[in-house]
Amino acid sequence: MSEEDDLILSELDDDELVLQMFDDLYDGMADEIAESVNILLERKWLPYDVLTKALVEGMRIVGIDFRDGILFVPEVLLAAGAMKRGMKILKPLLIESGAPQLGKMVIGTVKGDIHDIGKNLVAMMMEGAGFEVVDLGINNPVEDYLAALKAENADILGMSALLTTTMPYMKTVIDTMIAEGIRDDYIVLVGGAPLNEEFGKAIGADAYCRDAAVAVETAKDYMARKHNQL
Repeated sequence: MSEEDDLILSELDDDELVLQMFDDLYDGMADEIAESVNILLERKWLPYDVLTKALVEGMRIVGIDFRDGILFVPEVLLAAGAMKRGMKILKPLLIESGAPQLGKMVIGTVKGDIHDIGKNLVAMMMEGAGFEVVDLGINNPVEDYLAALKAENADILGMSALLTTTMPYMKTVIDTMIAEGIRDDYIVLVGGAPLNEEFGKAIGADAYCRDAAVAVETAKDYMARKHNQL
């Protein structure tokens, strides 16, 4: 970036800067997002306000256009990368200030499955919406999910599968949760290309999410119900 561009960002008033951040997030401009976050912090914005009013709101716009087929996975990954850069600055400050979070999610691809693009997208979008996300990666046996749920004191379990052969393992995880008497302690969301709503219901998940934008809205909805806000 040239100094002239730097100057322009810092010369914008708060409202203009936030609108510019929406555009920069949409375009995946990570350097500009980092700079704008720092400018708002220098102007004595609370880290939580920078997160919710600028980054989360900007990602909400990205999520809507992704849902409506205006943006596609590569663009959303770019936007999420820019969001992540801003989050890197805010995270330590948010922890320090004890800022509220929407909830905590443990997410991972199931045992036998090594596909993770969709799962990564959900994790990024969830973080972008203000959730804390613990990503277990790929090829997760039931023990890994359950250990993480307990250790992290999570609210939500997200499971992903791209192969029809690994889909049934989701039921194994849910059945184990039932057997251990912990199923009702967590919101279980499932997703992946071969899945559908009927499958989600059949295995006992709370919801099937067809894409990352739906996953975010569904998680928000369930957390609101959990807190009796609806």
